Amino acid sequence: MQAFCKLLDDAAVFAGDAGGEAARLRVEVFCRAAAMHPLVEQPDRLFENDPARVKALIAAEHGADWNDIDRRLYADVMSFQPLEAFAPDLDAAAFLARYNVAQLQACLYRAQSMTITATQDLKTILRYAKLAKLMHEIVPLKGSGTFSGQPVGTSVGKNDTCPPYYSAYCIELSGPVSVLRETRRYGVNLARFLPALLACKGWRMTAVLRTPWNATAVLAVCDKDGYTSHLPPPQEFDSSLEGAFAEKFGGVREGWRLIREGDILHEHQTTFVPDFTFRHEDGTEVFLEIVGFWTPEYLAKRREILGRFRHHRILMAVPQRSLREGAVPGGNVVIFKTGLTIKPVLAALEAMRAN
Repeated sequence: MQAFCKLLDDAAVFAGDAGGEAARLRVEVFCRAAAMHPLVEQPDRLFENDPARVKALIAAEHGADWNDIDRRLYADVMSFQPLEAFAPDLDAAAFLARYNVAQLQACLYRAQSMTITATQDLKTILRYAKLAKLMHEIVPLKGSGTFSGQPVGTSVGKNDTCPPYYSAYCIELSGPVSVLRETRRYGVNLARFLPALLACKGWRMTAVLRTPWNATAVLAVCDKDGYTSHLPPPQEFDSSLEGAFAEKFGGVREGWRLIREGDILHEHQTTFVPDFTFRHEDGTEVFLEIVGFWTPEYLAKRREILGRFRHHRILMAVPQRSLREGAVPGGNVVIFKTGLTIKPVLAALEAMRAN
């Protein structure tokens, strides 16, 4: 019952005391009552003030009914706040789904490690792992095959003529049992990461748990197990610019296959998931990063990250408005005005393949 009550509390809206009125009201009421102490149940000639009389006097001074004052007196204390509404999407099925996810989260408080094999939504999974401040390592898995019933690394677009490229990544996360300090906080972070993972596609998770009896157990979950997250699924593309380019390019052009977030580049704890991977039929691989909305700070950070991965072929697509006057872009930069077109990208890909 405690678990159900906690979930109901999380999904509920309570009347609060944002303006701090309750604290001021308590000071006024207690100061006025203190002047009439002591209060007795049976008034006499020596002690004439009983609680009912004092409450009536205070209510008259405030021009309100005592029941209204009593209701507002502790409005800043959570256990006294009245319920106003539940989340509109919380029907019986959604409530049970949150309960099932909460059971998984409770298991992760005693996790030694977590291993995620992922083929889709790589950027989203890594983003939430970093936001949760989880220690992680990334290992690319070689070979080909299928995963969760789907082709691994399927290219973006229609009318594909080449066989799909199969790849997967193993993301190793440390569990709270393996952390030396602040294990409780780390366990909460790991549990909070789970709903984000459940909202993604193309993954399988295995966690090694330490039981209360000092034994080990294994928790295995994948994206096909029927768990649902209260978080929305990640969008296929980060921007309409990326979506429009992928639709125009299709699956294969002039020997180049376009793959959505096909690879993770990583150096120690620094990771970089390019927007697209281009893989030529001769094995040449070029990564494309599209800069849409930008700030000078964002571009500087992107240049720093790309500098760490300079041994890879990385093509940058940069909007013309972001270039300083007189700037000369390098050979690995494609300039576009409002939308990224196919011809200059193919020309840059061939130039990088030749080098």
